[in-house]
Amino acid sequence: MLQPQIMGESESEQGIGALLQWNALLVSFALFLTLAILGTITAKNDWTNIGILIILIVIALALLITSADFFVEGAKGLARRAGMAEVVIGLTIVSIGTSLPEILVTATASASSENDPALMDLAVGNIYGSVLVQITLVLGIVVAFKPLDIRPAWLRRDGLLMLMSIILLTGLLWEGGELSRIEGAILCLIYAVYIMWLLNDTDKIRSDELELVEEIKSTEFSWTGTAYFTMVIVGLFMAVYSANQLVQYACLIAEKLNVPHAIVGTTMSGLGTSLPELTVAMVAVRKSQGVAIGTLIGSNITDPLLSIGIAALVSPISITEGSYDLTMHLIIPATLVGVTLCLAMMWTGFRFSRLEGSILIAFYLIFLMLIELQRQGYLTI
Repeated sequence: MLQPQIMGESESEQGIGALLQWNALLVSFALFLTLAILGTITAKNDWTNIGILIILIVIALALLITSADFFVEGAKGLARRAGMAEVVIGLTIVSIGTSLPEILVTATASASSENDPALMDLAVGNIYGSVLVQITLVLGIVVAFKPLDIRPAWLRRDGLLMLMSIILLTGLLWEGGELSRIEGAILCLIYAVYIMWLLNDTDKIRSDELELVEEIKSTEFSWTGTAYFTMVIVGLFMAVYSANQLVQYACLIAEKLNVPHAIVGTTMSGLGTSLPELTVAMVAVRKSQGVAIGTLIGSNITDPLLSIGIAALVSPISITEGSYDLTMHLIIPATLVGVTLCLAMMWTGFRFSRLEGSILIAFYLIFLMLIELQRQGYLTI
């Protein structure tokens, strides 16, 4: 195959016709149709026993994994054609794409909270739960699969912003327990400024990652630009759909077990909406550490700024009295400690080892244990 130009297309590259005949795409469409049809039949006949819901969750998870692979391949192809540093793609396009479930869940909960104020607890719990899941469980699983080298520039630029974003959101919620529309707009504005700065500083970021540039220059493209763009759109659509279906069925199971909204948001919803980050990071870590780290850090900047900011613009967010102590004294502190622990590990030798990944996984499991102890009444907050 001839080496194509960054912005050009080679005759040897495969286009849309070949993409539509690709077995991986056909499998994804089959899973998508199966999930859509079974979901419709289940909803129409009100089949909501736990066994059927688990089957639907398994199908949604399979679709999520295959669609995430599509998305990563397309995003990386477009990034290489544009000569953009892959960590920037991870921090922008991929992180926003994988955060769409969080954005949709929090915005939907906010819009529906007038009839059910407890949905606000679901929205807040979903944001903090997603951050905690991604920075402990997801990152721990990724590192256990393959240790990662951490660039100091990533920590100075993005890691500290991730921590400051969570602290800022916590401070706004702590003052009165409410997030107004003005405060939501401020959070969205901060995120927009961050994205604009990243895009304007792409050349400098790319120059700091010489080996990534060499990888970009030496890599042959097997698909046309149109095919890569199609991968991004199709993969993103199916990933968001499957994640939303998964969260819906997981929440139904939680409701059948009589679990409070705040816990559902932090655990079931937080874990479910973080599955795109997990699958994208697991796929990306084999191909690009820049996309893998960028996806996780970028998503944890997106969630406490853009995701919750949009939800607050839809409707001011407040924590109900029944969930205030649980949220403020357990969920939020655990998230702050988890993020701080993760950043401290990154600064140590600028490398994530399998042992550190195991520690992060254990941290999340301990958090789940504390949540269950509190729910059972053995832990008073």
